[in-house]
Amino acid sequence: MPKRNKGRTEYINYGQPVLAFRDLPFSLLFDKTYTTRIAGLRDEGNALDLIVGGGKYGSRAVEFLRSKSRGFVLVDVDPNCQAVKCFRLKVSQNPSQDGEHFVEGGLSKTLELIDALKPEYVFPTAPIHIVAEMAKLRFTLTPWMEVINCILPKLPQSVVLRAGQGGIVLSFNRDNHCRENCAMPEICPTSHVKKPCTMTRLMGYAYPEAFILVSHSMAPGMGALEGGELTTFFDWAAGKAEFVVGTACDCHGVFSAFRKAELG
Repeated sequence: MPKRNKGRTEYINYGQPVLAFRDLPFSLLFDKTYTTRIAGLRDEGNALDLIVGGGKYGSRAVEFLRSKSRGFVLVDVDPNCQAVKCFRLKVSQNPSQDGEHFVEGGLSKTLELIDALKPEYVFPTAPIHIVAEMAKLRFTLTPWMEVINCILPKLPQSVVLRAGQGGIVLSFNRDNHCRENCAMPEICPTSHVKKPCTMTRLMGYAYPEAFILVSHSMAPGMGALEGGELTTFFDWAAGKAEFVVGTACDCHGVFSAFRKAELG
């Protein structure tokens, strides 16, 4: 179906979602509450956030937080990472609740900082499922393979990018490259497919028992997790022998499934 836009014709396939997502319940398929949530980040000098990774996206997070006059700690294994060089961040052994700090270290150090500083938001800019990787450091875990086969039938195959070894990677834009700094509108600007709901809701439907953390949209192309939600997740997982954790924004998501290894 053609859509006219300022003299240009765009072809948006409105029929594809109905076919690709036909097995979803009506409550998802005809969800009228789809909105891209831009988090209400306050302009405060005494608010502290944590940035994990000092590459291209970590540098964007630094620029964004500076514009909001918010203190932050950036963690990276490389003391000469892009963000340190571009913004001349100073190494700090004991970062405080205000100012700008760089701490050399990986995810173990990130866990320590979350526990010690209680950041309001955590910007996971590294290309891994950071929540799952931190869970593997906090607990002794092995992949929970079997549950993946229980989750997959509840998901439209058109959104499954990869599955196996205790994880599922999902995207409403599975077969295309995303646009830089995309605002995640209801109709994907790359695939031209109308999303039936947010990925967060789809993942909650596929496996309601999972703990799904929301990547809140701070700006187009930039997401962050609530620090308090991360702490709640670790407390929740501490009491589980096996669990599924997910992270999702409006368009993409990942499940990771674990069993706690028996000791002794």
